[in-house]
Amino acid sequence: MQVVSNARRASRLLLSPLLRSDYRRVSTDPIHCFSSMAFYSSGVDTVQGAPTADVKELYDKMIDCVKVKRSMPPNAWLWSMIANCKHQHDISLLFDILQNLRRFRLSNLRIHDNFNCNLCREVAKACVHAGALDFGKKALWKHNVFGLTPNIASAHHLLLYAKNQNDTKLLVEVMKLIKRNDLPLQPGTADIVFSICWNTDDWELINKYAKRFVKAGVKLRQTSFETWMNFAAKRGDMESLWKIEKLRSDLMKPHTLATGFSCAKGHLLERNPSNAAAVIQALNQSLSDAKKSGFKGELQKLVSEWPLEVIKHQKEEDRKVLTVSLKSDILAMVNELLSMGLDANVSLEDLDKKENVLQ
Repeated sequence: MQVVSNARRASRLLLSPLLRSDYRRVSTDPIHCFSSMAFYSSGVDTVQGAPTADVKELYDKMIDCVKVKRSMPPNAWLWSMIANCKHQHDISLLFDILQNLRRFRLSNLRIHDNFNCNLCREVAKACVHAGALDFGKKALWKHNVFGLTPNIASAHHLLLYAKNQNDTKLLVEVMKLIKRNDLPLQPGTADIVFSICWNTDDWELINKYAKRFVKAGVKLRQTSFETWMNFAAKRGDMESLWKIEKLRSDLMKPHTLATGFSCAKGHLLERNPSNAAAVIQALNQSLSDAKKSGFKGELQKLVSEWPLEVIKHQKEEDRKVLTVSLKSDILAMVNELLSMGLDANVSLEDLDKKENVLQ
């Protein structure tokens, strides 16, 4: 009789709703299948071990609410769990509880709406913090089983991570997800994307995404135009430079230091030092005293750093001719600035040094 009694107790234990749901979650739940694969994905936390104690405790309490007590747990528990996620294992539990909460809201409370976009933003932020990038990408899906409402702010967390890591592969993946899930591009998105392309010296990529931003009607910020025009000037791509300047001038009339000097560089590439000097003179007159502090530094960089940068990006057979012409035209520009009464006392020694290096 004791054996039969023990067997019955074991049977009841195995058939309890909580254990059955846990078993299903481990064996068939899509998030756990995804989680197991995520450990072998690049850029994801692959440290093996247990979840953080605070996260596991909150997870267990919320599971107990929805599975046993059949009640919705306090919102504060979920927000606390998100804030405490530190590792891949924590994020795995977070996405599991999100799926359970969504299911409970739908079946028991008849709430068909997803969680608000603020929650999704914090979830994406937690994923990045924990290094769980594959989960972070999941948070951008508009059709998902987690009740998340993706928005562009969520994508920005992943893009900022890509910026910090100079990761163009992640940039491309996130931009594909943004397009696929109809997330509206914002000026801030362009700032991050352009910075990544600049830092990784990827001229083709910045042009690809710039066209997408322009086509979407995004009003680029001055900072984006500065990066884009500076890049064009560094590459010696005059055609692109003037097209970008046309876009910029249609949106905003005043130049910044960076955009003004980019235009001056364009005139030098066209062998027109007088126009370059005129642009710099006009820029000097239009800038406020506060913004003039970096003026001389920009002029010095035009003389000592930019020529080498632009020449490096030219074909081998064109470098010698460009080196000679830039030296001549920059000297002419500086002399013209001095004749205008502008304080253009910059060091010209680097011009001779660079000519010797490149010849």
